[in-house]
Amino acid sequence: MTGRTTQHRARPRRRIKLTPLRLMVGTLLLAALIGGGATLFARHWTPSRTHFPTQGLILTAESGEINWRMARAAGADFAYILATSGAGSRDPAFDDYLAGARRNGLRYGAIHRFSLCERASGQATRFIATVPRDAAMLPPVVQLDFQPGCADRPSRDMLLAELNIFLNQIETHSAKPAILRPSHAFEARYDVAGGINRPLWLEGNFFPPDYATRRWVMWTASTYRRVDGIEGPIEWNAVRR
Repeated sequence: MTGRTTQHRARPRRRIKLTPLRLMVGTLLLAALIGGGATLFARHWTPSRTHFPTQGLILTAESGEINWRMARAAGADFAYILATSGAGSRDPAFDDYLAGARRNGLRYGAIHRFSLCERASGQATRFIATVPRDAAMLPPVVQLDFQPGCADRPSRDMLLAELNIFLNQIETHSAKPAILRPSHAFEARYDVAGGINRPLWLEGNFFPPDYATRRWVMWTASTYRRVDGIEGPIEWNAVRR
């Protein structure tokens, strides 16, 4: 050795070239991570029990098999079950779900989807024939929305008159005042809250609704919530104190 110091040159780092394809793939991966976290949050979120101590779910035939013990463990205090739609449709799971809720100690009630394309008297007949007289049942719920396949849009006066006919008949059957559940779009068009004095059940994912002119008593807080032991979709609801 002559005293000269041998120096090793460090290899230059290879720079990753940011091509449009790599940017797109990176953006999609980031979106998937964020979306996955949001989906997980939405599937488990419920309103605060401090403010809404009583909560429950809506079931239809699409909800599939129900493990009632797991539903109760998830915090369901009650189950509202779709019974009828219009004058001709009966939900095929109604009887089984009603029996299951009774056996497992959940409070239970029935929902009717009101149709603008059928007369109120025929719809009331279908509901009364489907839902048994039961003093333990929660008040019946009338869901008001624009249904696919029904293009009729009656005047507000006609709608309120038909709805009153329907309510008079099912309330005589159930011996309880019904709850009205208008969607945002339906309420914006017909102002049902300002025309019929019944308790209101409004809708609004994650945020308490404010689209009616009167105070609501129930709130559909999430249509994204999923419950272990229920194989299909549900809706999660909260009762105002």
